Amino acid sequence: MPIKAKITATSVKGLKPEDKRLNDTEIAGFHARITPKGSITYYLFYRLHGKQVNYKLGVNGQISPVQARDLAKDKMAEVTKGIDVQAVKKKERFNTQQAKLSTLQRFLEEKYYPWLKSRNPKTVQKTIKAFEASFQVFMDYQLKDITAWEVEKWRNKRLDDAIKPATANRQINLIKGCLSRAVEWGLIESHDLQKVKALTVDNSKVRYLSKDEELRLRAALDDLGIDYLKTLVLLARNTGMRKGELLSLKWEDINLTNKVLTVDFQNAKSGSSRHIPLNTEAFNTLIKWKDLSGDNGYVFKGENQLQIKDFRYDWARLLDAAAITNFRFHDLRHHFASMLVMASVDLNTVRELLGHSDLNMTLRYAHLAPEHKAAAVNLIG
Repeated sequence: MPIKAKITATSVKGLKPEDKRLNDTEIAGFHARITPKGSITYYLFYRLHGKQVNYKLGVNGQISPVQARDLAKDKMAEVTKGIDVQAVKKKERFNTQQAKLSTLQRFLEEKYYPWLKSRNPKTVQKTIKAFEASFQVFMDYQLKDITAWEVEKWRNKRLDDAIKPATANRQINLIKGCLSRAVEWGLIESHDLQKVKALTVDNSKVRYLSKDEELRLRAALDDLGIDYLKTLVLLARNTGMRKGELLSLKWEDINLTNKVLTVDFQNAKSGSSRHIPLNTEAFNTLIKWKDLSGDNGYVFKGENQLQIKDFRYDWARLLDAAAITNFRFHDLRHHFASMLVMASVDLNTVRELLGHSDLNMTLRYAHLAPEHKAAAVNLIG
């Protein structure tokens, strides 16, 4: 049966499970409950606006009877002023929980990555690695606290660590896109990362092969006799495909009858499919490779029939054999675009073949066609 007494260390110590409850004699509604196992919890019972509430003050051992009494007095004073302390407590708990859920880490894991996976599953791992490598400092930040000022400070630190401006620009675009989704989905009202202006990057310098370098590269391909590598290089040289697009290519993406190759949207950086006509060399190269490797599954696969993930060692051997320096596999894409421009192909066609989302990316090759500028000024000469 419930008993009445002033709640003190002594009365609480003497409380037995069969007592069930100890009602304080000085503060109305202040009481302690004891469970059959002897655990004691302090409560404050109050009525407000017709609602009856039992407000939990704390567990004995975590707070003392004196602390529970002081807290009961404070909360009852708030109730007297018309404040529903239970509702306030629930709101505070909700806000705390929401704060935990709205960190960058939780947003990425629970919302952003699943959304990316639904749109383009093959790029999710690359995005995850990019965030983990670049934005660890922001993972415990509230989304609303990732401001332009914080990102500017982060970028300055990255630049001090010798990161390239172009890399910094790509990384900032990554987090801008992430926060824009958070705004779109109503998790934050806005962000101000548009204030973080892109660093100036000189895109006019394009690395492509000279005629002599290309001759040496072709000779080295023949001398090494690595069939898959020769196919990869010649296909990149004649289609402008990215390394990831080539390694993800499947035979079902190639129509040898119509001489057209399709880059599936799931493998394209832009997220859009594109169709690339096969010129004579690309077509003949694929025909020879089909006879060697078969026409099922991935175009480039190892002995275990699984997709080739990388070919760094063989690429290094090739460059060494050809005596070519400062040339990445990705530069074959630049070589493809440069040859098109120097052959007077219009920039919009080059853009479509490369899969650029807008012409700005393609304009880096414009200076390779000086005859167009010369013809333009001669019109008024």
